[in-house]
Amino acid sequence: MADTALLIATRKGLWILRGNAARTDWRLEGPHFLGNVIHHARLDPRDGRTTLVAARTGHLGPTVFRSTDAGATWQEAVTPPAFPKAAGGRVVEHVFWLTPGHASEPGTWYAGTSPQGLFVSSDGGLNWASVEGFNAHPDRRAWCGDDKDQTPDGGKLHSVLVDPRDPAHLFVSMSSGGTFESRAGGADWTPINQGARAEFYPDPYPVFGQDPHCVRMHPARPSRLYQQNHCGLFRRDEADGRWVDIGANLPQDGVRRDIGFGIVIHAHQPDTIWTIPMDAGSVWPRVSPEGKPCVMRSRDGGDSWQMCRSGLPGEQAWFTVLRQALTVDGESTAGVYFGTTGGEVWASTDEGDNWRCIARHLPEIYALEAERLA
Repeated sequence: MADTALLIATRKGLWILRGNAARTDWRLEGPHFLGNVIHHARLDPRDGRTTLVAARTGHLGPTVFRSTDAGATWQEAVTPPAFPKAAGGRVVEHVFWLTPGHASEPGTWYAGTSPQGLFVSSDGGLNWASVEGFNAHPDRRAWCGDDKDQTPDGGKLHSVLVDPRDPAHLFVSMSSGGTFESRAGGADWTPINQGARAEFYPDPYPVFGQDPHCVRMHPARPSRLYQQNHCGLFRRDEADGRWVDIGANLPQDGVRRDIGFGIVIHAHQPDTIWTIPMDAGSVWPRVSPEGKPCVMRSRDGGDSWQMCRSGLPGEQAWFTVLRQALTVDGESTAGVYFGTTGGEVWASTDEGDNWRCIARHLPEIYALEAERLA
């Protein structure tokens, strides 16, 4: 029987943290790809054995590796994600996000890159093709800006979501650029940013140009999206067609806690979500507010929140948690996990009420995914 395993993507390699059935004991395996930058790793839930890794290696550059034996062996993609030569000189700097495709399309995967690009594989990650409906869209430059206009670590396409009701219904988000929807399998795209705030523009509610950090969909309620944004926390219901500010419902105690990177949803409770606040000071120090990390939990879709910090450091803890480094497992009583920029992995097996550190001394953690790895 497969127990919970955490795929830990770091600035210097990939580790796997395996838990027992009770999630009380954890065993660290690795490193894989030591010395190479790993941005994301995902297990294919459709076959339970194919794992893809988004890597930027010293010799191969940006690429994707594939394993079908729980990481015992790895095979590099034959055709990694790359913009066509006619794409105005655009070059993939790194593959940032991996998403398995629809359940009816085994072997299909999507990849988001930096700079913002979308790619698809139909053979389990061996060969990748440009999604020209996005990458060559006549409005792409207006949506994203030029590649040189991005944040210091580069613009990113992330949060590739596939509607479980329809394999042609896709969402992507971009930092920066906003969130977009395709109902044509990626052949065309429409911005869906109404109500999402962008405080860094004279008009704080533009049609596009927002900076969503992470967007999530629950498979049991695909008509609702949650977004952790550079400027707050939002929820969007398909029938309403606009984002609602659920960060405004956070406790008001003089510390702003609606800013962060990641957001996750309970596997069995679509209204239960977690996020981790980050200091929202003017210089964006990317640390825990006041050096006191906490996890914010809502059980009603963001209408109210509880602060969870039992077991977490009470002071002088200046790490942060990046957008892909907050994850939740599939147990009925959810395990919630996060990896820090300081190389620690923290776990709660009671849905956030209590926390403990289960791994230390790793490199800066870029992504963490809870999977059922054989």
